[in-house]
Amino acid sequence: MVQDYVSPVRVHKYPFEMVMAAYERRFPSCPQIPVVIECAITDDSWSSDDSQRHTTRRCQLNVEAPYLLKKMIGVDYIYFIQKNHLDLKNRVLEIEATNETFSTRVGVVEKCRYYVHPENSEWTCFEQSATLDVKNFFGLENTVEKIAMKQYAANIAKGKELIESFMLEVHADGIKELKPWKVDTPGHNAELRRIVSRGAEPMSPTAVTEPKRHSQPDQYTLDSDYIKRYLGELTPMQESRLLQLRKLIADLQKGKVPSDTTLLRFLRARDFNVEKAREMLSQSLLWRKKHQVDRILSEYETPDVVKQYFPGGWHHHDKDGRPLYILRLGQMDVKGLLKSVGEDGLLKLTLHVCEEGLKLLEEATRSSEHAVHSWCLLVDLDGLNMRHLWRPGVRALLRIIQIVEANYPETMGRVLIVRAPRVFPILWTIVSTFIDENTRSKFLFYGGKDYLQPGGLLDYIPKDLIPDFLGGPCKTDIVDASLFVPQQYYYYSFVHEGGLVPKNLYVAGVFTERDGDPLSEDSVYRCVSLGKGQLHEVIVVNRDPQSVLTWDFDVLRHDIAFTVYRSDHELDHQRDDDDNSAAGLCVGVGGGEEAAARSLLERRGWREGHHYHRVEPTLVCHDGESIQGSHVMMESGSYVLQWRCELLDTTHRAAQLVYFHETLASHHYKGSMSSLQSGTSGFSCLSGKSAASSCPSR
Repeated sequence: MVQDYVSPVRVHKYPFEMVMAAYERRFPSCPQIPVVIECAITDDSWSSDDSQRHTTRRCQLNVEAPYLLKKMIGVDYIYFIQKNHLDLKNRVLEIEATNETFSTRVGVVEKCRYYVHPENSEWTCFEQSATLDVKNFFGLENTVEKIAMKQYAANIAKGKELIESFMLEVHADGIKELKPWKVDTPGHNAELRRIVSRGAEPMSPTAVTEPKRHSQPDQYTLDSDYIKRYLGELTPMQESRLLQLRKLIADLQKGKVPSDTTLLRFLRARDFNVEKAREMLSQSLLWRKKHQVDRILSEYETPDVVKQYFPGGWHHHDKDGRPLYILRLGQMDVKGLLKSVGEDGLLKLTLHVCEEGLKLLEEATRSSEHAVHSWCLLVDLDGLNMRHLWRPGVRALLRIIQIVEANYPETMGRVLIVRAPRVFPILWTIVSTFIDENTRSKFLFYGGKDYLQPGGLLDYIPKDLIPDFLGGPCKTDIVDASLFVPQQYYYYSFVHEGGLVPKNLYVAGVFTERDGDPLSEDSVYRCVSLGKGQLHEVIVVNRDPQSVLTWDFDVLRHDIAFTVYRSDHELDHQRDDDDNSAAGLCVGVGGGEEAAARSLLERRGWREGHHYHRVEPTLVCHDGESIQGSHVMMESGSYVLQWRCELLDTTHRAAQLVYFHETLASHHYKGSMSSLQSGTSGFSCLSGKSAASSCPSR
């Protein structure tokens, strides 16, 4: 296995000759790098004009490895050969180090280079790279690779710090300034040679000359100081991966390379795996080119219906300096917007918002003293109900989520969900599976009115910026989008209230509902047929208090009563499956088996109110209805979902339903979900499905 490591350029704000005098002081040993025991010079020569020096050192290193591993490989120390070429005339030092120990099994090549900063002759740059090739190492290849990686990262982190430390020693010896090597100045050149060779006699003190400070151009993105300021804190390995991806994309694109912030976002999305990040970014760049996304900000014209009825907009910033976007999802007429602008129109609006967000991140970084690489999303769910679970609308939402996840990864820093109603877990169950796991971990939920209590929004949004519709002092005035000033970090807030889109604004043919259910595969929903008085039950054993039980089902024929029970006794799956089979309980798809007439709770001789309790009142669901609901399982125990046929006689065909249920673990919710617990189940006539003799495609 071969690994390549590249570090960003470190900039020492000292002239090259002073850095060389400091560098030489790390030999023959350096307490700051205890892994290096000693470096002995085996060859050292200077050119006749004192401009060139060739040095070879044999360095003894302590193996930073477990004692057992040392015993297995039979060594306590390893040796490296370091070859230095110092060119005082051209002001360059080139270093190459290779391993002498185990050279047939492991190949390590480290290259370093000191040179004059291309924009400031009074500064010195340092760059470092390494290649590790573990060919065969007694079956310990992965272990050796990890040890080498750890050591390399430690050396990179200490490099700049060492020069600063040794520079203090150089100054303490009275060496304040060193003039560069010059032709026909043999006395000066010999003195310079003695100093950079760590000679015993220092030069006579001279006044310190403050280096002329040049502003660093934005395109000089390899400086470690630039990375810290504009990209944030990165480990040496993360810096290495960034530079590797930068080179890969530059070679592939043969043109404009995406910004370092973009490269870093895709690396984070793929856990800093360079090849996976390259593949993801390449596909995204092709997508951007195909759909001309780079032109959206300049060419996109917001449709009038969006200006009037889309309840979202940028609203100042959060406490971490992130741009804050507010979406009043509960006030959004999803069906009306889709029938007015279409699925592609809603997608283009989303992409325009994302592109605005990227520009705002650049402005936020420039306006603050630290890197801002993600925005904050505040979602108000007040008003969310079953009309939002209109399945063509959910399908459009899933498509948009997939596109945004693929092309704008790691832009979401935090998602604050407030005023979540009871129906929300159903939507979350459907949507969350399409959201990256790392993004899901950034969601904070607040179900009741406690979002302004300690631990709520005030922990993340300045008090004076809490929007007025959430009880804060900040107005979210409806203003024209032309007032939005990208160069001004503290920008206007223009969050519309939303509302129902008038049908006269619908555009014929812009959106067509598809047949069938687009949300799931055949195996997700189960189909059940029930005769008169028969029932179907599902056991859910809960050992996670505060988890949320969700359900979604369609009644395809006749009336069905739905109830949820809880028992403190844990029902045994195997035993109850056997009981169900003996009683003829329908558990298959298509309703091919005869259903049971008695509940498994009743067959045990249990009494309601004593052995078990009804936690959801019975809801009679009629032909064609689509029912979604949830229950916060505050206690451990067994929960039973029960559907019972309400046919009046046996002359009718069997009742039929399709259902899906899922348990959402308590740790998925951060914040309070108190409003999810309520006494009634929600339902609405959304499906409009007529009775059918067989289950529709699911």
